[in-house]
Amino acid sequence: MTERRWLTLILILFLLLGTVYAVVTPAFEASDELWHYPMIRHLADGNPLPVQVFDPALAGPWKQEASQPPLYYYLGAALTFWIETSDMEEVLRENPHVDNGLITEDGNINLVVHDPAANPWQGTLLAVRVVRLASVLMGAVTVYLTYRIAGAALPGRPEIALGAAAVNAFMPMFLFISGAVNNDNLAIMLSSLALFQMIALVTAGLQQDSEEQGKLTGRQIAAWLMLGVVVGLALLTKEGTLGLIPMAWGTCFVVSWLERPSSSQKSPSLSATLRWLLGIFLQSLLYFALVLLPALLIAGWWYWRNVELYGDWLGWNAFIAVLGQRAHPASVLQLWGERHGFLMAYWGLFGGVNVPMSSWVYTVLNTLLVIAVIGFAVVLLRALRTWFPSTRGDWRSLRGIVDNLLGFVANHFALIAALLFSAAVVFGLIRWATTTWSSQGRLVFTAISALTTLFMVGLAGWMPRPAARWTTGIVGLFFLLLATAAPFLWIRPAYQSDRYRLAEGVKLQGTEAIFGDQMRLRSAAIETAEPGTAVEPGSAFWVHLDWEVLAPTTRDWSVFVHAVDPVLGRPIAQRDMYLGQGLILTSWLEPGQRLNNSYYVQLPQTAVAPAELQIVTGLYDVATGERLPASSGSDLVELGTVSLETGGEEFPNQTSVNFEDKFELVGFLVEPRSILAGDTIDLTLYLRPLTEIDRDYTVFAQVVDEDTTRWASSDVAPPEGTSRWAVDETQALPLSLDLAPDTPADVFPLIVGIYTQDGEGNFNRLQIKTPDGRLTDDFLELARIRVE
Repeated sequence: MTERRWLTLILILFLLLGTVYAVVTPAFEASDELWHYPMIRHLADGNPLPVQVFDPALAGPWKQEASQPPLYYYLGAALTFWIETSDMEEVLRENPHVDNGLITEDGNINLVVHDPAANPWQGTLLAVRVVRLASVLMGAVTVYLTYRIAGAALPGRPEIALGAAAVNAFMPMFLFISGAVNNDNLAIMLSSLALFQMIALVTAGLQQDSEEQGKLTGRQIAAWLMLGVVVGLALLTKEGTLGLIPMAWGTCFVVSWLERPSSSQKSPSLSATLRWLLGIFLQSLLYFALVLLPALLIAGWWYWRNVELYGDWLGWNAFIAVLGQRAHPASVLQLWGERHGFLMAYWGLFGGVNVPMSSWVYTVLNTLLVIAVIGFAVVLLRALRTWFPSTRGDWRSLRGIVDNLLGFVANHFALIAALLFSAAVVFGLIRWATTTWSSQGRLVFTAISALTTLFMVGLAGWMPRPAARWTTGIVGLFFLLLATAAPFLWIRPAYQSDRYRLAEGVKLQGTEAIFGDQMRLRSAAIETAEPGTAVEPGSAFWVHLDWEVLAPTTRDWSVFVHAVDPVLGRPIAQRDMYLGQGLILTSWLEPGQRLNNSYYVQLPQTAVAPAELQIVTGLYDVATGERLPASSGSDLVELGTVSLETGGEEFPNQTSVNFEDKFELVGFLVEPRSILAGDTIDLTLYLRPLTEIDRDYTVFAQVVDEDTTRWASSDVAPPEGTSRWAVDETQALPLSLDLAPDTPADVFPLIVGIYTQDGEGNFNRLQIKTPDGRLTDDFLELARIRVE
């Protein structure tokens, strides 16, 4: 087969697979689709652009997406304005219990509940599919542009270009996003097009005759203006494309250098060199003006609108107000700790970032990535070694240095542009991720053409061509098989309510209870890791329930399963979801239907032991909080008890909580946990230094309300100073908390943390580090206190 036929095959397979992803993925289950589509529908109904409010409760169905540039939404509106979508509120019914962004053991990952009786080819569901299929076409254009960019990066190596196109086309996450309503699709396509235009401009400059140097032709003007048009359209689609602006100016400078008149002097004077550089700079400004003019005309109004509405040209303040942000900015170390989830969401983490592929898949893909990084370094070193002896001029003059460096850049422009644009997009995401919880690999897809080019160059560009052909073929085939399997192995099964089964040997026991003459609990089972054994803090157990529908209902009842601490009389762990593992509403069910549901109840790591936890269940309306009464007269049913025992005997309530690799909380003691207002809580923390402590820290404990009202607090700095604590030697630190006399009767969390105070009075708290290396909160909910 010829190169063109291979490319055609890749594009056809991409279109087929993209359509499969668009059809198999339930509506609104793709990343942020449940917010992107309402923006399209709002515009399709003839409404003006919404103004982003700063209150999440009043943000509208589009949430933070009202702060996004609108081109993709206008395009989607143009494609679907003719479809009657008055059923959107009925079809787009959010799951209030969803574990968004969390990979769970028992499902409940669906962002929306899907009526099985709904027709997927009419109304809102049809409109969603129309926009999805249009997005697949945008993805196909991106794949073609990746082929062209990779072909320019290593000319004469068609296997690299085809391999990059195949990896781009068959990457499961790219297919998933391409088959979704998401403005990323248009932004990715336009960014790839702009990058290809820049490469073409430099290539044209390299091929320019000496007679044409320094002459601004109509064709050149048109090329620069067209680049500006594409950049403007990209900026009007997503702010993540802003990296195209410095890339465009860099391209202008390189092309201006290529068009400089040749110097007859072997060693030009410094003044002549400075005039020469000034000429290049001024010419690059002219070209850059030709790029900026259409870009500003197309997108400038949107950024000016942000200034007028929000006082922020990017509109980030409004976006973050709705989206939410981290408690405090993430450090580079914290972002590095989130790399595993980032890479999962780059290769393929579906649904609401909560439907993973098998773990071995990520191992293989990450291994290929490491090989590609090393291989790219080899390719780059080879290019430098080939270029250095052949550099023109010398390194003793300013002009020689500029000529040598820009000569290398111009002759390897596609490769360097791919590297720089990838770096710009990654840098932009890092800045964004330090403020918000957005360490998702799909957010760098704006540079996917560049990234897959670098990936394939690093993977096979350093090999002899026969070996490179085999490598790209095998890798491309692996991605194709993976992409073909993903919708049927992972995506579709995730939204099937019958995928969770009782473990072998676990039998449901009769637990007859009737709720409101509508639902009958026929039987139940509590399953611990080892039958009949106790559970430890931080562990989990299963609760299996067998439900039967007795009568039709118009209410959508949720099931709760609580693990109740007898001291508090309140749950210390719970699991709430709709029936069918979160997928089925009771208003859809008919009398006689039976459903087995399983609930994975996770206990807090600092649960106070020993205790006999009471396991109870019931039904309630999440909209009103009303519970459905049982035939016994209560609004819940006791299923049994689970024994909670501590995992060790060395310390009371033995645990392991890492405070930023400085201290480990290894145990604690709280007395009493049921108390009267005005009384005192005695708390002892057992802390172990994990390293040499170079400063003195203070430990705090607080009893707080949901609105952060402090009903008790204590800050203790050990008299000897934590800097004198020996490494690995556990210290018992007592704290006393006097509860305010006006503390209302309720159950409140007791939180603890560790901090230092700098010379300017700023408090710097240590963050909790998870076992997988992620930095999270800067406080720990230690236990709960009952105030009588």
